[in-house]
Amino acid sequence: MNVYFYKVISTAKAIQDTESGPILLFDGVCNLCNNSVQFIIRNDKKGRIQFASLQSDKGQALLKKYNLATDTLQSLVLIENGKAYTHSTGALKVARLLDGGWSLLYGFIAIPAFIRNAVYRYIGKNRYRWFGKKDHCMIPTPALKSRFLD
Repeated sequence: MNVYFYKVISTAKAIQDTESGPILLFDGVCNLCNNSVQFIIRNDKKGRIQFASLQSDKGQALLKKYNLATDTLQSLVLIENGKAYTHSTGALKVARLLDGGWSLLYGFIAIPAFIRNAVYRYIGKNRYRWFGKKDHCMIPTPALKSRFLD
């Protein structure tokens, strides 16, 4: 069997096997994004959300599966119930999954998306300048490894 063909089959099977719960795709080299993932982990006590970096093989395969651009990393992507949510809608849907009062932030969904996304894009455009950038994606601790797909 062709090695490339095997890798495509293996990646497709891995994606299918891991899409049982919400998956958050994030920019693995962005400090803001990495800090956000750490925040989500602390506030998702039930451990429902799984993670993959946008740059990883699994992240790239999921972007392709949902017909999203694989070359721009301007938005987090939440995959939930067979749908992909980006920009502010994705972020608010993540907040809805968090424990405590954080789920109340989902109320901002009532603000028109063009307004929410303008703010989201402004932050996204400046995130490296304001928060910095790493040379490589974060490596999860052994205790958190099961929540990361890549």
